[in-house]
Amino acid sequence: MLWVMRFSGFFSAAMIMIILSPSLQSFPPAEAIRSSHLDGFLGNPITDLPDRFCFRKAAVFHNADKCGFRDNRISGKTDVCDPSLVHVAITLDVEYLRGSIAAVHSILQHSLCPESVFFHFLVSEINLEYLVRSTFPQLKFKVYYFDPEIVRNLISTSVRQALEQPLNYARNYLADLLEPCVRRVIYLDSDLVVVDDIAKLWTTNLGSRTIGAPEYCHANFTKYFTASFWLNLKFSGTFSGRKSCYFNTGVMVIDLAKWRRVGYTKRIERWMEIQKSDRIYELGSLPPFLLVFAGHVAPIEHRWNQHGLGGDNVRGSCRNLHPGPVSLLHWSGSGKPWLRIDSKQPCPLDALWAPYDLYGHSH
Repeated sequence: MLWVMRFSGFFSAAMIMIILSPSLQSFPPAEAIRSSHLDGFLGNPITDLPDRFCFRKAAVFHNADKCGFRDNRISGKTDVCDPSLVHVAITLDVEYLRGSIAAVHSILQHSLCPESVFFHFLVSEINLEYLVRSTFPQLKFKVYYFDPEIVRNLISTSVRQALEQPLNYARNYLADLLEPCVRRVIYLDSDLVVVDDIAKLWTTNLGSRTIGAPEYCHANFTKYFTASFWLNLKFSGTFSGRKSCYFNTGVMVIDLAKWRRVGYTKRIERWMEIQKSDRIYELGSLPPFLLVFAGHVAPIEHRWNQHGLGGDNVRGSCRNLHPGPVSLLHWSGSGKPWLRIDSKQPCPLDALWAPYDLYGHSH
């Protein structure tokens, strides 16, 4: 796939079909506020949203006959505890809203059973629920308010300001936020698109593990922590006896039942507290996850996180795809496809994100 970058002139339509080909193949420590506490809080109409949030209404996506699941059009409600549902959690915020909408659109478009996908949206701002409903009128979803104050005193400065946003840490509290009957969830970042059936990722066998994610054992694991961390055996000793590999927390399958049972949120918070006093890492919300889970992750095929497409964190740069099949394209890094497209300076691979963009003024 490395030849992609060499043919930007005519690559868009042809490459989209090539990249999408996998989808065509046969196939609590702190009180997190639940959505039930939002009654009367999200009551402003969508017209109160800034003008720049103008999204076209998406097509309606229906289940294939063999899905064995029908949405309840009589009551207009879906029970979040329905065992046939696939649960997906995504954050919604002003900065990445366009990316979140595109991610949802891509999931629905490539799902054999789109009506069986239930979205859990984590927000720290009001009004966004109405925007989602107007864009996806028949979407099954629930909105959960994540109070920034829960983590504000735990967050330390990072190499990128975006990594310091409180909502970036909401994934640590999914077990508290979501209903107890939701025993498993797929967590996805907002800067990605799924080009395969999400149900394939949902059925990942986690075995005895709490989370599953694509692992990258050839990455230099030591660079995710400071020199002082590795020199202090009290800290670095946490990896003793563990075959610790890097994994990207933007795509994870999480066993919430086990998470709740073991109390992993408190373990993550403890490392964040240590970071405040000892400065053991530089990169936002990722290192605490590595400290708690690296070496104890159920491996998932790399096709489910073709990450790094956002380019270098320090200077903007375009990236190639990694070799192999693709089920999910992830613009992790500093460059986001919607910003580069709007600035008329897109990277070639941004053309693979564009078909899922529902922003009203982008076409």
